[in-house]
Amino acid sequence: MYPHERSLVDEMKNRPFALIGVNSDRDLASIQKIVKKKNLNWRSFQDRPEGAKDSISSVWAVNGWPTLIVIDQEMNIVYRGNNGTAAINQAKALVKELESAD
Repeated sequence: MYPHERSLVDEMKNRPFALIGVNSDRDLASIQKIVKKKNLNWRSFQDRPEGAKDSISSVWAVNGWPTLIVIDQEMNIVYRGNNGTAAINQAKALVKELESAD
């Protein structure tokens, strides 16, 4: 999914959109290597960093990797999906819809 996500970030540049990654690797150094090697152009967080009480994936009810979550201006989740390019296409459509609602 990295190439699709990278192109999505480029396509949505200067629009009300942000891609935020959550990585399930436990070793922070491994995550940093992946971000650099795969040229990830979005922010990425460790799912359960050292000392965290709850993991991001449990708080956000992530049941599969990767999961795309679209949040509107009021911070409501309007879409959650983990079916690959179909999820990306749905996210694009929702961002367009949210832009036209302004």
